[in-house]
Amino acid sequence: MKRVVSLFGRASLFLSLLLSAQGAQAAEAAAGLDLTGSGLGIAALVIFVLAYALVISEENIHLRKSKPVVVAAGVIWIFVALAYTAAGEAELAEELVAHNLLEFVELFLFLLAAMTYINTMEERGIFNLLRVKLVSSGYTLRKLFWITGLISFCMSPLADNLTTALLMAAVVVSLGGDNTRFIVLGCINVVVAANAGGVFSPFGDITTLMIWQAGYVQFQEFFVLVIPSIVNWVVTAGIMSFAVSNEKPASVQEEAQVKYGGWVVVGLFGVTIVMAVSFHNFLHLPPMLGMMTGLGLLKLYGYYLQMRDAGYMGAGTDLVSGDASLFSDSMHEDAIERGNEPYNIFHNLQRAEWDTLIFFYGIILCVGGLGAFGYLAVVSEFTYEGLGPTTANILVGFASALIDNIPVMFAVLEMAPEMDLFQWLLITLTAGAGGSMLSIGSAAGVAVMGQARGVYTFFSHLKWSWAIAIGYFASIGVHFLLNG
Repeated sequence: MKRVVSLFGRASLFLSLLLSAQGAQAAEAAAGLDLTGSGLGIAALVIFVLAYALVISEENIHLRKSKPVVVAAGVIWIFVALAYTAAGEAELAEELVAHNLLEFVELFLFLLAAMTYINTMEERGIFNLLRVKLVSSGYTLRKLFWITGLISFCMSPLADNLTTALLMAAVVVSLGGDNTRFIVLGCINVVVAANAGGVFSPFGDITTLMIWQAGYVQFQEFFVLVIPSIVNWVVTAGIMSFAVSNEKPASVQEEAQVKYGGWVVVGLFGVTIVMAVSFHNFLHLPPMLGMMTGLGLLKLYGYYLQMRDAGYMGAGTDLVSGDASLFSDSMHEDAIERGNEPYNIFHNLQRAEWDTLIFFYGIILCVGGLGAFGYLAVVSEFTYEGLGPTTANILVGFASALIDNIPVMFAVLEMAPEMDLFQWLLITLTAGAGGSMLSIGSAAGVAVMGQARGVYTFFSHLKWSWAIAIGYFASIGVHFLLNG
């Protein structure tokens, strides 16, 4: 726990130091350097390709995705420093690193707060209650197919597509039992719905969050993508639903109870979202500040829960006032359910997806390093200036499916192509929805492959990629029709 607190403190301190860095000026100065043909530039590109090949092979070689990209990031920036020193721009390399690290730290702190809230709600039993309600519902498999998809679509804008996909995939696996066909179709449906739902909310997908934090699209402007997102999911789900049987799964009766304070945590999460949006829209401050303020509120409430638990676990005496009468019988029963350990907010902080967070560090630094060599400028000239923004943004969806939408989106943001609001909304749609075409194209798909290991696989998803592609182009058509 001390290591987590130390890391948290250093990240916050580092953010304050980075705020003084002139990242934009450094990026503009670097644009004048073209080192793509240099030996170091080519070596950096090869290092990145090799590292990302290991990332894609994570499920087969069981090597966490953060490890190769973190090493690659360090090696690439060594090459950048050597190349810039030889070009007489040694200080510029340092400024470029600071610019990329600032972007990572803002994303890191935002996600750390959100993940801690999600973990706390899970620990309090909020998500388990939903799972038990569905498992015990008695609906047919086809109805459950649509219900799990609908819940995934509606939950993703708030709980993010990764968390939503993990939760609903667990429900699908519980419902399917030995029916592997339903599990495969249900998992694909959950991934598509979670990714589609995350398109119109900065809290639903990392790529949407990146665009929002970069200031290209305001919070309320994302909502014009609601209907295209619905079309993306409904068209795909409608095609797949014909392959889902109408039988009823085996009846399962379970009970679930939300622990003390669970609904208060949900309320605090809502307040935190409002603060993040308000900090960005009205105070013109990074939304990360609103999220971290909300995390502070959660930690204060966690202190109350900790004191409450510790009081009656220590012979029924309040550690603060020494008054045993403060704790009712219902509180004591709740303590027994928790065991002999008082509630600790830092346990939920430790359970954040650290591999994913460090992966973001590696990817942002790797892509930023390639940008320092001039590769992003070359790609931007070929795509956005050569093909035009519409074609380029549609191709981003296919690149997201092959590579993962996060590095693709960060690369586009580093290119900073000149586009109007319609085109930025288009790339928001294509990067989020396009990642569904392959199971490796989004964090949600990769996570669900681990959740339903051996059943929901890359190739089982690939069999239905054609249906997902139809939904993808249908959503693009609706976006042009309604927002063009």
